[in-house]
Amino acid sequence: MTERRLRLSAAPFALLGARIAGYLTWIHFAGVDPVCLASRGCERVQSSPYSAIRGVPVAALGLATYLAILATTCFAHEPARLAGGLLALVGVGFSGYLSYLEVAEIHALCQWCVASATVMCALASVWRVSLAA
Repeated sequence: MTERRLRLSAAPFALLGARIAGYLTWIHFAGVDPVCLASRGCERVQSSPYSAIRGVPVAALGLATYLAILATTCFAHEPARLAGGLLALVGVGFSGYLSYLEVAEIHALCQWCVASATVMCALASVWRVSLAA
């Protein structure tokens, strides 16, 4: 697979992640409850003390990360590829930590958070292939 194809395959995942994180960021600032199909877990997670770091919503950090990864897909040079891969790897690690908090501390699962973690894992996989190319 060519580098261009790999970058083009990463962009939709980054856009999807940005939409999810953007929605959760909007929920935070609008003060409304998220749409949650499975249970009320999303509300518990979004209103937990773990939903922000020093006043900055975790969702806003995710949004910034997804947009930064999207920006790296616009460049074909090695530093951009490395930056995108590093951001995705850090994103997977942070998503894993947040998933742990959902299960062990909050005792609730947010479908949006699970979806975001899944998208971040997909991005890390695409960038792993890209870095190996």
